[in-house]
Amino acid sequence: MTATGVTKEFNRRTIFRDVSISLSQGESLAITGRNGSGKSTLVKVVAGLLSATRGKVEYAVDGKPLEIENLRYHIGLVSPYLQLYDEFSGSENLELLSKIRSDVGIDSGRIQQVLETVGLWERRSDYVRTYSSGMKQRLKYAFAVLHRPSLLILDEPTSNLDHDGIAMVKKVVDEQKKQGVLIVATNDADEAGWCSANIELGKH
Repeated sequence: MTATGVTKEFNRRTIFRDVSISLSQGESLAITGRNGSGKSTLVKVVAGLLSATRGKVEYAVDGKPLEIENLRYHIGLVSPYLQLYDEFSGSENLELLSKIRSDVGIDSGRIQQVLETVGLWERRSDYVRTYSSGMKQRLKYAFAVLHRPSLLILDEPTSNLDHDGIAMVKKVVDEQKKQGVLIVATNDADEAGWCSANIELGKH
């Protein structure tokens, strides 16, 4: 993933300017900065959810350019602004996501694996509306890693999680760093320390 001279403006206000990033497999980056510096906005631009005002973001898998419409097959995202389907169970949420992402069918074994990884297997049949905020955060991780993404992006990665939940996140982070690219947007020094490189937004 490469971002070159990326700038984002809203209503004539510059959120961030001329951000450049270059990451290859096995590399990790922490995006830090004060509140309002644009961390979540930059995450959305990198994930293809927002367009940059200027500059460009390019993606490649195995050295081959990746088109924006195919990003969902290769990116995993955990963030506070992602919504779950409260009227479905945890496993039904993942089954629905599998159908959206792929036409090869539902991999029940993989769904079980990720639910066990995030500690929700025993609650897989419960409606998400009955989940605590921490359980919903865990389910977001199941969403993000279900398809073994090349790029995993975590925005406020341990939000609403207890000690065991944070340990789960650390395992996911360590696994991602072995097999792909990791980006973490955070103000927490420990979380930033998971990454091998850092950029700070909003510096004067």
